[in-house]
Amino acid sequence: QKHICDLCWGHPHKRPADRRSLPAVSWLKHCCNRPGSKCSCPCCPPVAEPKPIVLSTATTLAPANQLWSTDRDKAVTLRMEGSGPGSETPMTIHQMFLETVEGYGDRAALASKKEGQWVTLTWRQYYEQCRAAAKSFLKLGLERYHGVGILGFNSPEWFIADIGCILAGGLAAGVYTTNSPEACQYVAANCEANVLVVENHKQLVKILQIKDQLPHLKAIVQYKDELQQKLPNLYTWAEFMKLGEEVPDEQLNTVIGSLRANECCTLIYTSGTTGNPKGVMLSHDNLTWISNIVGVIAELNHGEEELVSYLPLSHVAAQLNDMWVCMRYAGTTHFAEPDALKGSLGTTLKEVRPTSFLGVPRVWEKMQEKMKAVGAKASPMRKRVADWAKSIGLQYNYSNVVPWGFMLANNLVFKKVRWALGLDRCKNCYTGAAPVTKETLEYFMSLNIPLMEVYGMSESSGPHTVSLINDFRIMSCGKVLPGCKTKLDNPDKDGNGEVCFWGRHIFMGYLNMPDKTAEALDQDGWLHSGDLGKHDQNNFLYITGRIKELIITAGGENIPPVPIEDAVKAETSIISNAMLIGDKLKFLSMLLTLKCVVDDNGEPTDELTPEAVAFCQQHGVTATKISEILANKEPAVYKAIQEGMERVNARATSNAQKIQKWVILDRDFSVSGGELGPTMKLKRPVVVKMYQEKINEMYEGEKQ
Repeated sequence: QKHICDLCWGHPHKRPADRRSLPAVSWLKHCCNRPGSKCSCPCCPPVAEPKPIVLSTATTLAPANQLWSTDRDKAVTLRMEGSGPGSETPMTIHQMFLETVEGYGDRAALASKKEGQWVTLTWRQYYEQCRAAAKSFLKLGLERYHGVGILGFNSPEWFIADIGCILAGGLAAGVYTTNSPEACQYVAANCEANVLVVENHKQLVKILQIKDQLPHLKAIVQYKDELQQKLPNLYTWAEFMKLGEEVPDEQLNTVIGSLRANECCTLIYTSGTTGNPKGVMLSHDNLTWISNIVGVIAELNHGEEELVSYLPLSHVAAQLNDMWVCMRYAGTTHFAEPDALKGSLGTTLKEVRPTSFLGVPRVWEKMQEKMKAVGAKASPMRKRVADWAKSIGLQYNYSNVVPWGFMLANNLVFKKVRWALGLDRCKNCYTGAAPVTKETLEYFMSLNIPLMEVYGMSESSGPHTVSLINDFRIMSCGKVLPGCKTKLDNPDKDGNGEVCFWGRHIFMGYLNMPDKTAEALDQDGWLHSGDLGKHDQNNFLYITGRIKELIITAGGENIPPVPIEDAVKAETSIISNAMLIGDKLKFLSMLLTLKCVVDDNGEPTDELTPEAVAFCQQHGVTATKISEILANKEPAVYKAIQEGMERVNARATSNAQKIQKWVILDRDFSVSGGELGPTMKLKRPVVVKMYQEKINEMYEGEKQ
């Protein structure tokens, strides 16, 4: 009988297509590369016993007398609880990393594709590479509390640069790949970056344009592709990793030993939808504490979790999920291809079959659109079976009582859909970073893939409330994390107040921005989110609006736009994006975009999606392009949209909340177009500026 370990089972290119085809195989737990391993997989040669890593693991905190700071080198008082969650002993990133290496050093930590094959690093190899990178940063002259900016798509090099910077005493700072040269300059200057790590020539060009405006910059490292030109202080990844070979271990160990859990180690830059980005200062304790508590409530198993990394690592959600929670629980992070959001993500999911998956709402919406397009081509019999199964799935997920026929629906439809999506091993499917529509949530509930909403901010190190698979309510963001608190400030008669956070995960402050920090943190240390929310009788939190997003009409009516926008999209399936207009204006109007095909560069095209084409056909319209609908002001389509608006208006709580006019734009919103942020969040001020002419036309002749 052959023995194959679960790690080899976890490697897509090494495992059989179907586990059942190998009945004579016994599956060993975590034996890969361990001395004396019985694993007969050729990828697991026995190795010598590793040398023990000896470093002090004693936890000491730097002196501090305040809950917040805006100085890079100042520590903060931790929001420690006396007992229970929130009372855990603080630890640094290095201590968390070392704990995982000592317990799971031979398990795969990182997996990435090289020439079509998955290549892995074990936790021990990963740790050693982070130490090597840290030495190289020290050799390049990285100063304590100075930044290392990282600009590129998710990869092992991104992780190693980030953690290497932290071990060397620097501040790791992710930079969005969509940033302009000017935006890159702002971030690099703000964190006083000594080193910038870029993915490729395209990103390097941005830095070369602004490097003369960065007085602290000492070196640039390019981690992919060959250098197209040799320049002073420009290194390939291989050159960079060798730079620190002569730096003694003792020198690095001294720096690591001086790290303190209540000091800053990472900067998350807000995407700057209004004004310049703010550098959110996160401490070691912020990241290590939240990583632990997230895994506890999600019931993660040490050494068994696998996930796909594809969302921007400069965003807190992806960084916490892909780097820190995975480190705390010794999971394996598989890196998607750079074109993940343009179509290849589905293939990666099917190869990796992750145990959890985090998607922003737009990712789930795209999956929904594709599945609906496939379903539209099914035979009448298949459609009837699918519709029946979906009604069962919805009933089950709303009531949590197993209805008659559930097992049949599960075998005929749900299991097959999960397998086709690559989510068959997924215990938790999460959605976060932006509001998700009820239509999308119900669609996945009907397929027995309930999406768990997560709510939080960069300033709360990611999540503050989480929905759990056995404890959720549709459209709710779940319940507050153990050890944390929520309060609703200045609630109105319906219980809606500003959502305020408290806990070990609350950020230190905004780098060099005392005024902005004072706006976010009140005198007692509560973080004010700017979101309006309310609790139900079971303590589920519902976000009902955003204070800054509130439309205040000329008549003084306060209107949260998101519920109205979601209602419009739910009523008319051809609509992709809807944005409510009406601030300081006499009535509400709306900008609409239609669902279109996105090209390989993520740019919206003129072609309607199959779902949009089907919508047109249902209304007797043969158009397949947005331009065709606009050119003819296609009466049937315009009539269908107007009828949808009227249905939404019929449910409005007052006349002031009714949509009086609307216009269809000639292209959909996109990240590249500037209307959406990196996590697909609508940049309202940008959209208003871009389409001011169209807005003016809707209000012409109206006295304001």
